[in-house]
Amino acid sequence: MARIAFVLLCHKDPEGIIRQAERLTAAGDCMAIHFDARAGREDFRRIRAALSQNPNVTFARRRVKCGWGEWSLVRATLNAVEAAVAAFPDATHFYMLSGDCMAIKSAEYAHAFLDAGDADYIESFDFFTSGWIKTGMKGDRLVYRHPFNERTQKRLFYGFYGMQKRLGLTRAIPADLQIMIGSQWWCLRRRTVEWVLDFCRKRPDVVRFFRTTWIPDETFFQTIVRHVVPAAEIRCRSLTFLMFSDYGMPVTFYNDHYDLLLAQDFLFARKISPEARELKRRLGDLYAAEGAVFRVSDEGQRLYRFLTSRGREGRRFAPRFWEREASLGRDRELMIVVCKKWHVAKRLVERVRALTGIPAVEYVFNEEATPLPDLGGIETTLEKRTRHRRALVRMLFERHGSDRLILCMDPADFELMRDFAADRATVRFLEVSCDFCDDYLAGHARRTGLAADTTPAGTLARLLPTVRGDIAHESERLRDAGFAHFHAIRQGAAAEENAVPLAAFLSIPVETAREIAATDHLFAD
Repeated sequence: MARIAFVLLCHKDPEGIIRQAERLTAAGDCMAIHFDARAGREDFRRIRAALSQNPNVTFARRRVKCGWGEWSLVRATLNAVEAAVAAFPDATHFYMLSGDCMAIKSAEYAHAFLDAGDADYIESFDFFTSGWIKTGMKGDRLVYRHPFNERTQKRLFYGFYGMQKRLGLTRAIPADLQIMIGSQWWCLRRRTVEWVLDFCRKRPDVVRFFRTTWIPDETFFQTIVRHVVPAAEIRCRSLTFLMFSDYGMPVTFYNDHYDLLLAQDFLFARKISPEARELKRRLGDLYAAEGAVFRVSDEGQRLYRFLTSRGREGRRFAPRFWEREASLGRDRELMIVVCKKWHVAKRLVERVRALTGIPAVEYVFNEEATPLPDLGGIETTLEKRTRHRRALVRMLFERHGSDRLILCMDPADFELMRDFAADRATVRFLEVSCDFCDDYLAGHARRTGLAADTTPAGTLARLLPTVRGDIAHESERLRDAGFAHFHAIRQGAAAEENAVPLAAFLSIPVETAREIAATDHLFAD
């Protein structure tokens, strides 16, 4: 039967670490702790004193001062792994954790899961061809040396990096290694860990190479495991569940995420909020539970990929250098109708066109099939339209022969809207707030890939609150943006109430706006 040696890297919350160690070892597993040497000595003494009588806990023999993106994180991990290997000869698996991680399955379930397959669980994608790195430095992480911390020694980091580039001081990647990349949260078999440690002893040249790569915790174990273990014995995934926000930051889980977390096909989750005391209590009790039944679904991985891609791809909408001085025109008015239900926005602008004559283009950045005139090729793909958005809208103004233009946009296009709002033109926003029934949310989940037609009803029901929350977040972000000319109408409000913001948005008489707001079945699905 599997026995897990947890490799815990932590730097704060000594009481939380003590509780975490006690919970995980109470089920018969064990733990090696590395507590960051930058943290307070008194905190470390408290942890050691509280756990000194626990035979299933050991500590890294040498504490390292850790820094983001540095080799120090790998060194700290190796120190803890070496301590675990020596202290727990019967440990079968070694599982990387942080102080923010908690189990979302019972020990009974985790042991059975690991017993069911003789494999290592580690993300391990080809560094150069996988596309795992979406933005920023890629090959330069490896071919140049990075002895300084990018966050705390920014001037030295970029100064030394720039000097190497100017002088052509590149270095060779070890010829016999295929560099891999992936998440640092892995679970490896004992044999694999021993092979990795043996490799480090025999290949100091490889260790020296990784000591000055940038963010080596994403490449070191990922590369060496792939080098020493047959590919058939590697499952290219993490067993730790995490999600990312629209800004590429890890999502923090709170008390109301308990059911969502238990339904995911993972053993642990991060990051659990320090304030989520009830969630921590319930998850803490869970690991020791016997006979617990988990209805595991796979929408968590689709949700993970969906949110990750949104967070990373969202950065591509930052203004390009060739667009910074571009403008729609100081005397022009761009009116943006923002609505999650595209059919409602289309119905609204069709009525606006009929009563005011203002030209409108519907979801030009979202629908490839949006009718557009020949604009010299810029209109042919969504990618080109987005990349050259200001040039595209300028040409639409010119083609329509008008200084006023309406666009429909999805609330998810926040960075696009923010870019237009910074233009010298007058830019107005109208949020059309709709009600969302469960049937609509289920359809939205299928359209965005979070669910499939075959997803069980129970799984879909657990997913709907997350989808609803994502839509609400988009609306809140829009309202909090501080746009100078922001207006909103809502489903359920009387035509007289919606007419006032419509009139201000379109600069038309209230009577005309009331006629638009009273459009039959405007909000109907």
